Amino acid sequence: CRSGGYLVYAALTHEVVFDYHDGDVYWCTADVGWVTGHSYIVYGPLANGATTLMFEGVPTYPDASRFWEVCDKHKVNQFYTAPTALRALMGQGDGFVDKCDLSSLKLLGTVGEPINPEAWNWYNDKIGKGKCPIVDTWWQTETGGHLMTPLPGAHALKPGSAMKPFFGVKPVVLEPSSGEEIHDVPTEGVLAIADSWPGQMRTVWGDHERFEQTYFQQYKGYYFSGDGCRVDEGGDYWITGRVDDVINVSGHRMGTAEVESALVAHAKVAEAAVVGYPHPVKGQGIYCYVTLMNEVEPSEELKKELRTWVRTEIGPIASPDLIQWAPGLPKTRSGKIMRRILRKIAENDYGALGDTSTLADPSVVDDLIENRANK
Repeated sequence: CRSGGYLVYAALTHEVVFDYHDGDVYWCTADVGWVTGHSYIVYGPLANGATTLMFEGVPTYPDASRFWEVCDKHKVNQFYTAPTALRALMGQGDGFVDKCDLSSLKLLGTVGEPINPEAWNWYNDKIGKGKCPIVDTWWQTETGGHLMTPLPGAHALKPGSAMKPFFGVKPVVLEPSSGEEIHDVPTEGVLAIADSWPGQMRTVWGDHERFEQTYFQQYKGYYFSGDGCRVDEGGDYWITGRVDDVINVSGHRMGTAEVESALVAHAKVAEAAVVGYPHPVKGQGIYCYVTLMNEVEPSEELKKELRTWVRTEIGPIASPDLIQWAPGLPKTRSGKIMRRILRKIAENDYGALGDTSTLADPSVVDDLIENRANK
């Protein structure tokens, strides 16, 4: 059966990564139409005979306690969601969490993008009460299931790190220009996989040539993930974001995730999304969409404060050029930010945004266009 490899991989990763046992109630909040929904709401859990909870809605309706009320009502044991959803809920205040009983939770997970340490700590302290391991899973639609993740109880956790490869997965760090493997640690480069695994995609429907070019041509002999990473002194992996999310400011290459993490470390910031935009002097400028904590008023003074904050956290080269207050960010219903839309708005190319029908709240796009900082 051609689906055997994928199904086995989805089932094994679901059982091991989430420490699933018979009788547990498992909830992945993703939209079932996305690959996380396929692998970790439907196929993996059901192949294991699991009790899997399906949710239709958004985390903030009718209010920001929605997720926690569902966990309370159904006595959820494993909870798996996106960092963007967590940051949005963190910004709403702790009162929405405190009124719910989350004592049934045994394990927490994140998926979709790197989680910044501030959100990780809130998740750990406020939702898990310091007793739930957090599995920060790295994988892709193309991989079918988890490729890197901490395993609960197997080792100490590092906030924001995807930690270790899953069984049989062989990650390598490549020098971006030469494609040479880098073996020294600590190091940083592009993340590739040196051998196949059971859940790996086999083609793109109707266009096998595109499949080969996208994943196997740039670095011969490897599966190219499109992500950057760093490896720390202990050999643990940290995903730094999409390689195409690297911006070049005056000749300095910088990951947008790094700037985002610095912004959300500020006490008044709930969420941030950073993209590059054409700059007449620097080549690319740093454009920041910032969502503030509840009851924090936007001001020019606060913009100056955030610029100074980022300069202090990273360095002068990372100082934001443009900051736009964003009451909301364009997200799918599972909480993933649609960054292509943010790039288009920052570039003043908002007439070609593409399909926005999958957004949880398409009206946020109109607000961002109306109040764009690059008019």
